Amino acid sequence: MTSNNTLKDVYLNRVSAFLPNAPVGNDEMEAVLGMAGDVPSRVRRMILRSNGILSRHYAIDPESRRTTHTNAELAAEAVNGLFAQGVPAKAIGSLACATSYPDQTMPGHGVMVHGLLDMPPCEVFSMAGVCAAGMAAMKHAYNAVRTGEHAHAVSVASENASAVMRGEVFQSETDHKKLENASPEIGFEKDFLRWMLSDGAGAVYLSDRPNSDSLSLKIHWIDLLSYANEMPPCMYAGAEFRDGVFEGWKHADADYGRRHSLMAVKQDVKLLNENIVCYTVEKPLSQIAAKHGIRAEEIDWFLPHYSSGFFRDRLSDGLKNIGFDIPQEKWFTNLHSKGNTGSASIYIILEEFMRTFPIEHGQKILCYVPESGRFSTCFMLLEAVKKAV
Repeated sequence: MTSNNTLKDVYLNRVSAFLPNAPVGNDEMEAVLGMAGDVPSRVRRMILRSNGILSRHYAIDPESRRTTHTNAELAAEAVNGLFAQGVPAKAIGSLACATSYPDQTMPGHGVMVHGLLDMPPCEVFSMAGVCAAGMAAMKHAYNAVRTGEHAHAVSVASENASAVMRGEVFQSETDHKKLENASPEIGFEKDFLRWMLSDGAGAVYLSDRPNSDSLSLKIHWIDLLSYANEMPPCMYAGAEFRDGVFEGWKHADADYGRRHSLMAVKQDVKLLNENIVCYTVEKPLSQIAAKHGIRAEEIDWFLPHYSSGFFRDRLSDGLKNIGFDIPQEKWFTNLHSKGNTGSASIYIILEEFMRTFPIEHGQKILCYVPESGRFSTCFMLLEAVKKAV
């Protein structure tokens, strides 16, 4: 058994991102996704003004509107991006894969990704959840290397949100509304997310040794916290609240599921707005900062994943409320240009950050990934290493 005095340092040595097809601008979104009920969305412009996203990517051919990639294929493209950078595929002992919405309920998402890769047999894990699932996968890869069980590990997170946001997904619901002489518009809790979520994947390669000729990021710790013991579901798919009871798709007959677009992704926006800062910033970071003895002044860069520009100043206020103020000039996010790719977002942020920022040896980087699924959060502390130590 491995003891604590043999735990290894872990380094993030390579990162890759894959974004399918050309960027899609705000005015093109509805043409690519298709209109729900054959009527333009009444809330699209309002939501886009609020979230600040200017472009994103979809695994959809804009001309034919056919799907170009499955979720597993997006993940495989990101991992292949690592191999193209020289990561030794045959040396990878652990592969951890995360997504919010896999292509199928069985087999697991991880083995479907592994099946698309030119890799030997290895340990494979499938992580479920929403945004924090990507960090759960990274933590598994981190622990695999830290304990010495594997010298090389890969984690990957991918999202193919467009597959459940296309106009035709809501056809049965809108057709039923038309039969009842009702407006064919879908509910705000569903339409809201059509203008928030997009597709993409990212992967990282972790090792017990830093790069000898380029930047590495030493992982000091990864802390995940769930507040599901205190909070109800807020973002969900394949389920709904019926008479105040949260019920999954197995409890609904097929006709009901079609008429209510049960498999679509939904968001309780009021619950989100009232609780996201408290339960993903103020409560957890107060605890984590005390646990690790870190102070805001030590942080050189802050990489936050937030779903909308609407939350940027509220996040800043939340940090100030707990005495952990990080000036916004130290922040980096690419939400406006890459969109909200859920569990893959922090990987895509890290890829651009490492590729474009003048990171100096010894600088510390704090990553933040909130999740509104049932209010979870993750913080990760990295330190830049530019030579072997």
